[in-house]
Amino acid sequence: MEANVVVMGTESVGKSALTVRLLTRRFIGEYGDIESIYSHRFLVDGREIAVNIWDSPYSQDVSTKERKLQWADGFVLAYSICDRASFNAVVRLLQSIKSSRGRPGADEAPVAIVGNKRDLHHRRTVASEEGRLLALNAGCLFYEVSAADNYHGVLAVFHGLTGRMKDAKPGAKRPLGLKGIVKSVSAVFSRRRTDSI
Repeated sequence: MEANVVVMGTESVGKSALTVRLLTRRFIGEYGDIESIYSHRFLVDGREIAVNIWDSPYSQDVSTKERKLQWADGFVLAYSICDRASFNAVVRLLQSIKSSRGRPGADEAPVAIVGNKRDLHHRRTVASEEGRLLALNAGCLFYEVSAADNYHGVLAVFHGLTGRMKDAKPGAKRPLGLKGIVKSVSAVFSRRRTDSI
C-alpha cells in the first residue's frame, strides 16, 4: 500500500523538524524554505505501507493549497503550543480540508492535529485541552510532541495517521500501473488455484 501525507501549518511551527526527525531520528533547528517530498516505510499491523510526505513552506496561495488537498490521503496539521496564531491557522486549515473533502464522491482523509514544541511549555499560549477538543470535535487524532526532544512522539504521530489511512478506505486504490495490474491478476489466479485444491 502507498499513501500520501501533507504536513501543513504556518511558518516556524516545526513542520520540517517533525518530518526530518521521523526520517533521520535527528533534530535540526533551522530550515530554509525548501519544498520536498520524502518517502518512508511503516509496518502497520504486519503490513508495510510506503508513505510519501510532502513538506513545504507555508503558503496562502489557493491553487497550491488545493493541489495539496487533492494529492493527500492524510494530513498532519502542526501548530506551536507557543503561538496562538498558528493554532488559529490549523483551525482554518481543518475547515478547508473538511469542505474540500466533504464534497460528494470525495475521499475522507484522516487528519492528525499536532501541537509541537512541548519542550517550551513555559512559553505555552495554547492549552493541551484546546487542541484535544478541536481534534475530538473534528474526529481527528491529537498529539502534543517535541520534535526537538523526542523521536518516539513524532513516530507516534505518523504511525497513528498511517494506521488511520490504512483503515479509512481499505478497498480504495489509486489507478494501477502495469506492475500493479500484473500483481492484481496474479493474486486473482493464485487465489483461484488455492480455492480449487
